[in-house]
Amino acid sequence: MIFVKKNIALNKILYIFLVLMCSLCYSQTVRKYSNEFLNIGVDAAALGMSNAVVASTGDVNSGYWNPAGLLKIEDREVALMHASYFANIAQYDYAGFATKIDDRSAWGISLIRFGVDDILNTTQLIDANGNIDYNRISLFSTADYGLTFSYARKLQVPGLQYGVNAKVIRRIIGKFANSWGFGFDAGLQFERNDWQYGIMIRDITTTYNVWAIDEDEYNKIKDAVTGQNQELPENTEITLPKAQLGIAKKFEFHNDYTLLTAINLNMQFARTNDVISTDAVSIDPAVGLEFGYTNLVFLRAGVGNFQNVEQIDGTTKVNFQPNIGLGFKYKGIQVDYALTDLGDQSAALYSNIFSVKVDLSIFR
Repeated sequence: MIFVKKNIALNKILYIFLVLMCSLCYSQTVRKYSNEFLNIGVDAAALGMSNAVVASTGDVNSGYWNPAGLLKIEDREVALMHASYFANIAQYDYAGFATKIDDRSAWGISLIRFGVDDILNTTQLIDANGNIDYNRISLFSTADYGLTFSYARKLQVPGLQYGVNAKVIRRIIGKFANSWGFGFDAGLQFERNDWQYGIMIRDITTTYNVWAIDEDEYNKIKDAVTGQNQELPENTEITLPKAQLGIAKKFEFHNDYTLLTAINLNMQFARTNDVISTDAVSIDPAVGLEFGYTNLVFLRAGVGNFQNVEQIDGTTKVNFQPNIGLGFKYKGIQVDYALTDLGDQSAALYSNIFSVKVDLSIFR
């Protein structure tokens, strides 16, 4: 009887908690594009394959792509990546570490920073008398940080494993505003008959950001343009879940050559410009290839980001993003390079990305 009463009380508490959470979520602002810096991707090897790695990922970078893949590492690994975007205006940096706990579990941690530094603050350029004073110009930076803790474990079903991420997000816009955010990801991988399958759900519980806005700084600029910035922006936002489905298979030829083929379906639960778009879900496919020679040299190529773009004449054109890459691996040290296209490929805004991955067991 006591056990039943405890269960009833617990159920009531859970019910109240869920009701409060639902009402809280609906009172916030839902953003279709929020925390977008976390969607760029990490690891030049994966970017060279147009991010089609949800099923095949199996190293320290799995903490980002699909935490279930952490179980494929042999010991301990670290990874670093740097990239510059928008003609070196924005800097993107990533660092990750992962290690095995035992034969059935692993954990990892990673940090991402996307920032623009030394931005001119001209809000005080004109003094109270209407005079231009260049000494009143100052500099500030805007930066987004994502700290992720990952855990992976094998299930009782042969070939099936899962992983989860807990994310802490910090965003800073000079002294004008800053925010804290929290969220979770979850992923699965399954392997059978040399076929690999994967699913990754980002922001599975939605990711919640709370902004703090410096009202004194805001009041200095709110009347700069008539009819603009008259009210404080929303101080909370919610990032909706996204899902990625993947399938991959590696083929071996004469023991020296390998070919990894992979396909991803990247899904958002809203209407977007993706090539497949409905009110319920929008799907952007991606295809990646990796050709390897004696597990030493790798050539990669991929295509993704298929978008419907409306032309000036009213017609619609499908744009896509091609990527290529190159990698070298020797005694546990792997260096990768990718040439990627951020945005419309017709603009030829390609970015050069380098990353390095090290198996720490080589130092033992």
